[in-house]
Amino acid sequence: MNVGVLVSGSGTNLQAILDAGARGQLGQARVVVVVSNVAGVRALERAEAAGVATAVLPHRQFPSRQAFDEALVATLRAQGVELVALAGFMRIVTPAFLQAFPQRVINVHPALLPAFPGIHAQKQALEYGARITGCSVHFVDEGCDTGPIIMQAAVPVLDGDDEAALTARILVEEHRLYPAAIRALADGRVTVDGRRVTVRP
Repeated sequence: MNVGVLVSGSGTNLQAILDAGARGQLGQARVVVVVSNVAGVRALERAEAAGVATAVLPHRQFPSRQAFDEALVATLRAQGVELVALAGFMRIVTPAFLQAFPQRVINVHPALLPAFPGIHAQKQALEYGARITGCSVHFVDEGCDTGPIIMQAAVPVLDGDDEAALTARILVEEHRLYPAAIRALADGRVTVDGRRVTVRP
């Protein structure tokens, strides 16, 4: 399964996916292109170092979100992409983009969804007084972090945690979970029935 990764920043989750691929831990999946809406970001350097094709589509150069997403779809299709992984991609994709890759757009979120959707999920968990948080890999739908959940990992909130410390511990789990979810999808071990997702061993 050809994977396209969409990025906007440093790309630590991208690096985890690339490293898993280099270790042969992505099964039938392989990253064929990394696309950024921001030029010069570290994620593009990571992709180039791994020998993966890159593309930059600055969203401000397009007259609308729809036009940007149409260009994004064309770029991904040109590389034969079958699964799209959002890895720190700071854009909300349009319904047209999701229709181009039905049940094949995924994201990782630093909370145990449906708790703490949206931005600053770690800060939300701390402010709420949660004792356990974590991360979720989920299908992307038209809502904000509302798509069916594929995998989750729990992370305890420790006494004395600040946002940076909690973020760092959640990120360790994200780096483990995201490649595992990509492999499960590529290996055909994921089935979806409404909102219920089953991942076979």
